[in-house]
Amino acid sequence: MKPKYHFFKNTKYALCGVLAMLKNEAAFKLECLIIIPLLFVAFYLEIPLEKRILLIAVLWLILIAECFNSAIESCVDLITQEFHAKAKIAKDCASAGVFFAISLAILTWGLVLGDLYLW
Repeated sequence: MKPKYHFFKNTKYALCGVLAMLKNEAAFKLECLIIIPLLFVAFYLEIPLEKRILLIAVLWLILIAECFNSAIESCVDLITQEFHAKAKIAKDCASAGVFFAISLAILTWGLVLGDLYLW
C-alpha cells in the first residue's frame, strides 16, 4: 500500500534535496552564484512582466536541469563505479540537458537585453 501524501513531509524531502545539492554539487553552487544576482537584475530591469517571468523561468530551468543531472549521476554511480558505455551515455545525456538549459538562458537573456538596449 502506497503511503499517504503529506504536503509538509514532501516539502521537507525537497528542501533536503536542495541542501544536498548545495553541499555536494560544485556545479550547482557555481550556478547559484551566477543565478541569484541575475534574479535581482531581472527585477531591476524596466521590462514587461512577461519578459521578466521568462528571464526568471530560464534561470530556474538551469537549476532544475542540474538537479535531474545530479540525480541521474548518483543513480548510475550507485549501480556501478566501473566504466560502462551505457553509464557514460546516461551521464552525458543528463549533462547535455544542463547544457541546453544554460544555452536557452543565454539566448533568452541576450535577446531580451538586446531588445532593451540595442535595438
